[in-house]
Amino acid sequence: MPRTVHARILVVGGHTRNIGKTALIVDLIRAFPDAAWTAGKITQFGHGVCSRGGAACDCAPDEHTVALDWESDASTGTDSARFLEAGAERSLWLRTKQGRLAEGLPLLREALAKASGGALPPDCPRNVILESNSLLQFMRPSIYLAVLDPQESDFKDSARLFLDRADALIFRRRPPARAEETAKRSVEASWLGVSSALLAGRPVFVQPENEPLPQDLVVFLRERFFNSPGILF
Repeated sequence: MPRTVHARILVVGGHTRNIGKTALIVDLIRAFPDAAWTAGKITQFGHGVCSRGGAACDCAPDEHTVALDWESDASTGTDSARFLEAGAERSLWLRTKQGRLAEGLPLLREALAKASGGALPPDCPRNVILESNSLLQFMRPSIYLAVLDPQESDFKDSARLFLDRADALIFRRRPPARAEETAKRSVEASWLGVSSALLAGRPVFVQPENEPLPQDLVVFLRERFFNSPGILF
């Protein structure tokens, strides 16, 4: 019988590659050092190209459509190692073929259940932070953060599909005016077919890469994420 995991799950996605999704997770792990994070990265590959970086690589499993590995060395420089180096208690990397993420979910649940030491009491959910857009096809996390950069015109279909489910938006460029107003204008100017109405009622935070987390984002997560009861996944 498949396991069910009780956890607070924070998912970080973004509209394109190389806009700092991994860097944001690193910052969040460091901002909440007592959270005992289980962190993870989900990569999809296909046609010899890895969606992690858009180039040919050797991340594809040799024998199966899915593979999951725990990171054990914080010094290798991989994204999962960066999570450990930042202070995560555990870090994993799930790889699946394009369009086959559903086949990786049992592995992910099993891994998170083992990381939790089995079923946790209802009042004690594990804190999990995962990098993915496509995972939202199969679950509604406790919090979903979408990382956006109006100067990057590419907008992945998975990000477009789930933008209206974002609990908050993280913009990578410092706007000259109020963040929310500028964000709405940026959406309509930069991304054809993406309506600014998708941003309505969502908090907007601005964090240029290599700058500290905005304190109001830290407060937002402390109130919204760490006070949430968790979900069953």
